[in-house]
Amino acid sequence: MTRWVWLLVILGSVAGAEDAEPWRSALYPADWAPSFGAADGRFLHDFSYAGYRRGEQTIPDRKAPVIRVASGKGDRTAAIQSKLDEAARRGGAIVLLPEGTLLVEGTLSIRGSGIILRGAGAEKTRIRFTRADGLNGKANLMAIGRLLRGPAIALAEDAPNRARSVKLQSVADLRVGDTVALGLVVDGAFRAAHGMGKYWKFAAGKWRALFRREITAIDTQARRVSLDIPLRYPLPTAHAASLRVEKGYLENVGIEDLSVCNAIGDDAAWKATRVHAIELRDCRDSWVRRVRSFAAVEGGRHLQSGGIRVRSCARVTVANCVLARPQHRGGGGNGYLFEVMQSGEVLTVDCKASEGRHNFIANWDLGTSGCVWLRCHSADGKAVFARRGEVGVVGLSEFHHALAMACLVDNCVLDDGWKAANRLRESSGAGHTATECVFWRVGGRGVLRCHQFGLGYIIGTGSRVLVDTAIGSRGSLGTEPEDSVEGLGRAATLQPASLYEDQLRRRRALR
Repeated sequence: MTRWVWLLVILGSVAGAEDAEPWRSALYPADWAPSFGAADGRFLHDFSYAGYRRGEQTIPDRKAPVIRVASGKGDRTAAIQSKLDEAARRGGAIVLLPEGTLLVEGTLSIRGSGIILRGAGAEKTRIRFTRADGLNGKANLMAIGRLLRGPAIALAEDAPNRARSVKLQSVADLRVGDTVALGLVVDGAFRAAHGMGKYWKFAAGKWRALFRREITAIDTQARRVSLDIPLRYPLPTAHAASLRVEKGYLENVGIEDLSVCNAIGDDAAWKATRVHAIELRDCRDSWVRRVRSFAAVEGGRHLQSGGIRVRSCARVTVANCVLARPQHRGGGGNGYLFEVMQSGEVLTVDCKASEGRHNFIANWDLGTSGCVWLRCHSADGKAVFARRGEVGVVGLSEFHHALAMACLVDNCVLDDGWKAANRLRESSGAGHTATECVFWRVGGRGVLRCHQFGLGYIIGTGSRVLVDTAIGSRGSLGTEPEDSVEGLGRAATLQPASLYEDQLRRRRALR
C-alpha cells in the first residue's frame, strides 16, 4: 500500500476532534509488559536500559579529588594533558578547567577510569582546537579504553529475540559480574537470510559483537547465564553464535560544562576526513553533558567535520549538548554531529544539532542496538555534493549502516527528517540499516522515511510530518512487509508522552 501522507496545519481543524481524545498504541496497552506481543507478531522492545547505569542511576556530581588547570596564554595542550595524566595515576579525579578560551594546538586524551573533564560552564570555558593534520578518523579530545575479548564460548542452543539468558557449551570460566559480548559470524547464510548476499562484505565471514551485557547469574548445572539486558535480535547457533568476556573498558568517564571548536581553514578541512571534536571509544557507564560547539570568529563555522562520536561503547549518556555548523559536509563520513557506532544502550537526550550532513546518525558495521534518542532536535541538515556553492540536498538524520537493532527515536523534533532504509551499495555496501526500531511521537516539519528489514514502527506523528513507508522505492528493496504506522498527525495526544521514560518507570517500580 502506498503511504505518502502530508498533513498540513491548514487541516488541523479536521483532525482536531480526533486529536482531542488521548490514545494508546495497540502495541503498548496500559498493562504492557516486556513480553507483550500482538497476535500478528508485532511487538515493542523494552528500551529502558539505555544510558548511564541502564537508566537506574542519575549521572553523579562526583565528590572526587579536584585537579585544577591554571589559567594561561598560548598553547595549553601540555598543561591540560599533564593534569589528565595525573588524574589517571590517582585512579580518577575531576580535572577542572578555568574560565576563558583555551588554545589547544595538539590533542587531549583521557587515559583512565573515573576521570571527569569539567569546565566552568559551556558559556565560560571554551576549548579552541587548531590541529589540522594527522587526524583523519580521529578526534581532538578522546577517551579511549583498551578493549580485549577472551575466547569464544559457543551457545549450546539458539537464543531467541528478547531472551534474558543464554545456554552455553561451558560456563566454567565465567563469573557473575563479568562483562561480555554476544555475537555471531556474519557468514554467507546470515547475509543471504537478510538479502545481503551482495552487501555487508566488510563483515563477511567475521565474528561481530551485537550486544554488550553483564552476567547477573550462572546456573552451572544447566550451563545457562542470565543477562542484565535482554537480547535485541535472535542469536542462532547456525551462525556460530557465542559469548566472549570483555575487559579494558574505561568507566565513569565524563566530559561536561564546556564548549569546543575545531574549525580550521576551509581548504584544510575539506582535505581531511572524519575529524571529530570529541570521541568516546571502549567506554561504559560514561557521559558527555552540557557541551556546546562555538565559532572561533564571528559568523564562522564551529566544527571541522564531526561533533561527538560514541564508538564501541555501552550505557553512555549524551545529554543537553548543542552542536552546529561543521565545515566539511561532503561524502566519506563527514558532517556527522552526534554519531553512534557499534555501541549498545546509548542515550542521547535533550540535544540539538543543526547544519550537519547527518545531525544524528547510527553508523558503520553491525553492533548498534538498544540506543535511544530522546527529545532531540534536528534542523537544517544538508548533504553537500560540491563544495563550491555548497551544492547539495536536505541531509537527514538516519540509521546509516548495517542493521541497527531495536533503537528508539522518542519525542524528537525533526525539521529535516530521519531515514531508515536499505541503502544497498551506498557507504561500502551498507545494505539494510535498521530493524525493529521505533519512531515514537515525532514532530517537526521533516520527513520520516521508514523502510526497515522485517518490522519497523512509526507511532504518533506531528501534523506536519511527511511519512514514507511505501514498498516500491529503491530504499525499500527487501524490506517487506510495509512498516507499521499508527496515529498519523496525532502525536499530541499519544499516551504515554515518552515511551522510554514510561518503560523506565515501570521497570524501576518492579525493582
